[in-house]
Amino acid sequence: MTHSPMESIDLFTPAVELAAAIRRKEVSPVEVADACLRRMDELDPRLNAFCHRADDDVRKAAAQAADAVVRVASPADLPPFHGVPLPVKDLVDVAGWPTTYGSAGARKEPAAASDRIARRFVDAGFVPLGKTTTSEFGALPFTESEALGVSRNPWDPDRTPGGSSSGAGVAVAAGMAPLAHAEDGGGSIRIPASCTGLVGLKSTRGLIGGETVLVEGLAVGGVVTRTVADTAAAVDVLARHDPGAWWSPPSPRGSFAAASEADPPTGLRVGALTTSPVDGIEVDPACVTAVEVTLRALEAAGHHLVDTPLPLPPAEELVGAFTTIWNIGAAGVELADPERIEPHNRALREAARSVDSWAYAQAVQRTQRFSRQIVEGFVAGFDLLVTPTMACLPPRVGAWRAGTEGHPLAALLNSYPMGVFTSVFNVTGQPAISLPLHQDAATGLPVGVQIVAAPWREDLLLRVARTLELALPWSGRRPPVG
Repeated sequence: MTHSPMESIDLFTPAVELAAAIRRKEVSPVEVADACLRRMDELDPRLNAFCHRADDDVRKAAAQAADAVVRVASPADLPPFHGVPLPVKDLVDVAGWPTTYGSAGARKEPAAASDRIARRFVDAGFVPLGKTTTSEFGALPFTESEALGVSRNPWDPDRTPGGSSSGAGVAVAAGMAPLAHAEDGGGSIRIPASCTGLVGLKSTRGLIGGETVLVEGLAVGGVVTRTVADTAAAVDVLARHDPGAWWSPPSPRGSFAAASEADPPTGLRVGALTTSPVDGIEVDPACVTAVEVTLRALEAAGHHLVDTPLPLPPAEELVGAFTTIWNIGAAGVELADPERIEPHNRALREAARSVDSWAYAQAVQRTQRFSRQIVEGFVAGFDLLVTPTMACLPPRVGAWRAGTEGHPLAALLNSYPMGVFTSVFNVTGQPAISLPLHQDAATGLPVGVQIVAAPWREDLLLRVARTLELALPWSGRRPPVG
């Protein structure tokens, strides 16, 4: 990755390669940070990926990283992502920076301390590169808010980049950052990955923890990246046992990065689901085609396609239990002005407050029973399940607003086509990855495919993802904006 002028740094370079170049002193962390900041200056006024910039902090951290490269006895002593910039989603505290949760009603003072996941990023050598946009409290799969404005898709700025990790997807897809922190409670890593042509892994429940267990364990932290290798290496630094946390397993014995590069498996049982788990939602033909292309590639790689159905519970029961829990997603967020939160979130808070603790506990138990039913059937029938990541192409900006004037919760209902395939596996806690394996011929938009494995089989999922990355490469695709 040698270069002459500083401007020639390619921010589409995978993060693991960028880190290696920094260790070899071929490029300085300061040069990389400056390249990211210039790229943000150029593109972010149009795309709106960042809601908080602290350029002086970024340059100071990058300068410290550059000094460490000079002082260290051996490059091997540097952390794995030393000097690589990484934006943080605005649902997580970074010391000295405000956390708005995407809300105009949020407190504006800087956070006193960083969240545990933010500290793990810093420990891994990353340079925090500002805060990225999110829907208010991460409740919806797009960012179009009073507080943060409209985030736009670099493949077509008239369309959403998905969410709730909206800015994370935009920043990486447009080349403003090599990878970005994201979180997923109903698809919020996988949906923007699909919309913007990236890799997005939701890990097994409990593998990557933060300060607390969020929404009964539906939500997990992670990243969006351009490559399977970057995703695997990032999970390696995030998946660490936390003795003070609920549901924290021992640290993995092996490396996920090594697993992704291991010999590809063969002979796996591969199932498919291309009809919506919720009645009445049509699946776009481009999303079905994406699955068919993937199944052909897996069959060519030596895997066996099976017709076993996924044992889903009645949709109305699953959705009812999920939404009872989802309604409390903003619990614990301290607000300066609760009257300024958005209408759909006010409606969600009202719905949550109308449910007594007995009914809430019943909903939690139902999701656990549904999870057991699905996972036990999955393990008996499949090694992998392939679905569309979304039932639709990225919707146009503003499409979610239909009917919200009189019924604020229509915003959530209008979002169902985006999350109908992803949210099931937040309930089950299984690892699921969205890969940009297809591109719609009519619109040029990326189309993600979701691949799901049994709990704790991130190693298998990443090996198969790498096989597909080689069979159906996407690295040459870049969005028109940027």
